[in-house]
Amino acid sequence: MSKETKSGWYYALVGAAAGFLNGLFGAGGGTVVVPLLEKSGLESKKAHATSIAVILPLSLVSALLYLRGITPPWGEAAALLPLGILGAVLGAKLLLKVDNRLLQRIFGGLILASAVRLWLR
Repeated sequence: MSKETKSGWYYALVGAAAGFLNGLFGAGGGTVVVPLLEKSGLESKKAHATSIAVILPLSLVSALLYLRGITPPWGEAAALLPLGILGAVLGAKLLLKVDNRLLQRIFGGLILASAVRLWLR
């Protein structure tokens, strides 16, 4: 597959998969985007950063569609925000310092733990 073809169709399919998972589960696109970006040759840290950059627009679109006729518990959502933002800042700063190999292992462990959790439900 040529670089031009891969950059067009490949990334379009990765984006579609990420959007589908985000729309279906409200999250989860990163579990598709990160490994596929790494497989395409992107460095781990850049793959994670790219995945995070994609989350905001996908989440906004999903939220707008979810919120039609549904009233979420705004108090609970607001309670999560302050420490969620703090965690995002700390995680982004840590990403710059963590070795790529360790980052891949942590990500793999998180995926496995999520899979086990879902399997046991």
